[in-house]
Amino acid sequence: MRIFCATGNPGKLHEFRMASPHIEPLLGIPPCDETGTTFEENAIQKALYYSPHADGILFADDSGLEVEALGNAPGIYSARYAGSKATNQQNNELLLRNLEGIANRKARFVCVVALAKRGKLIQTFRGEVEGEILTELRGTEGFGYDPLFYYPPFAKSFGEVPDDEKFHVSHRGAALLAMMNYLKYQ
Repeated sequence: MRIFCATGNPGKLHEFRMASPHIEPLLGIPPCDETGTTFEENAIQKALYYSPHADGILFADDSGLEVEALGNAPGIYSARYAGSKATNQQNNELLLRNLEGIANRKARFVCVVALAKRGKLIQTFRGEVEGEILTELRGTEGFGYDPLFYYPPFAKSFGEVPDDEKFHVSHRGAALLAMMNYLKYQ
């Protein structure tokens, strides 16, 4: 079964394909404006926008980092925390500056996947993983905030573990595996 995904992010696509080798990116469609105020709203908005262009089912995700001491920021703005064209490095640097002197470093990654077909929402799936924000980058694996996200059961940052190991405990892995399990019984 072919499953289309709506992402231009190579890091996300790599992780998506860890859930299933049958996942294909939907290419050549202008980007969808993300105007929602939650991960769920943005994922649904993207899935409904892109699914009429797919020859079959399609999923879109919205994901990000929520830091307790920052009122759950950067949240839905995670990819553009330091600006609309910000790099991972710029986002990480801003996060570290905003957490200077703050003892509470509790954080969680959140991912919501919305599954749709021909402009109709089928289902949403949510995954979360709890951790803490480090005071400096550790590791070169993954992407985004992974080198700052310390996962206590591993005693390492997500940037210090191989993708396949991270995938089985990550927010994106949980949401995608829930979606794949749902599809298995449809």
